[in-house]
Amino acid sequence: MCNFVTFIPMKIELETIEPESKSLFRLLHDPKLSHLFYWHFHPEYELVYIEGANGTRHVGDHISEYEETDLVLIGSNIPHLNFDYGVKTTYREEVLHIKPSFKNTFVEPMPELQSLNRLLDLSRYGIAFHGETKKTVGKLLKELHTLKPFEYFMAIMNILKRLSQSNEFQLLHKKPYKNRYSKKEQSRIREIYALIDERYQGKISVDEVAQFCNLTKPAFCRYFKKATGSTFIEFLNQYRISQSKRLLLSGKNVSETCFECGFESLSYFNRTFKKVTGENPSAFKKRLLTV
Repeated sequence: MCNFVTFIPMKIELETIEPESKSLFRLLHDPKLSHLFYWHFHPEYELVYIEGANGTRHVGDHISEYEETDLVLIGSNIPHLNFDYGVKTTYREEVLHIKPSFKNTFVEPMPELQSLNRLLDLSRYGIAFHGETKKTVGKLLKELHTLKPFEYFMAIMNILKRLSQSNEFQLLHKKPYKNRYSKKEQSRIREIYALIDERYQGKISVDEVAQFCNLTKPAFCRYFKKATGSTFIEFLNQYRISQSKRLLLSGKNVSETCFECGFESLSYFNRTFKKVTGENPSAFKKRLLTV
């Protein structure tokens, strides 16, 4: 029995740790889901490493872009998008699932493991690691699938120890993320996100999405705000700005990027970009592309 909620029809479903399994961990070695919009959540903690890709980091309410590599620890039941979604390059990915019982029955009672307990508590924010930590832990994760059971267990403990001692990280939320979704709401939100992903380059009205959800406009606005913490327009703009970063860094100019991401006004795009990122598009592009 899979622990994941019901998904949009697809050819492949990621498995998680089966309830009857005695193992505290499950490794998904180099899964390939780049063709799927795989928005999901599960009770397991998830440590994901990807290299050879530029993609979207969408964890809970956080949307940003990563370049070349990414290493993220995601807390229990935080919805997230597969990190390889839409990736066209040759990439490699390692995904480690950790059962909640690892924290509850193994880590918490052990005074010697309190640094790991704090790390798993911090994962409720979503944690993106960088620097030497990302490089070293990424290498260790890539070796896990070659190890025998005892060495495998000890290697995971070493990985978690390194993460718990690192200062090279960014929290993805200002507060611990609380999953607001029931299974029914999760299914509806996933369909809305998939619609945004498919249509963000054109005009999407609130009325249209409300009708798509079989709700009145006021009911949809209340529902979306309660479910995501953002208005629909705020969320749509955040998603478009996330895509615009990718286009700017691929060489597109500001005007091209503006209209390819669904903005109808260059001035509105500039204002929105600055509101979301803290700088205007030209400054963002110059800062990151200037050697």
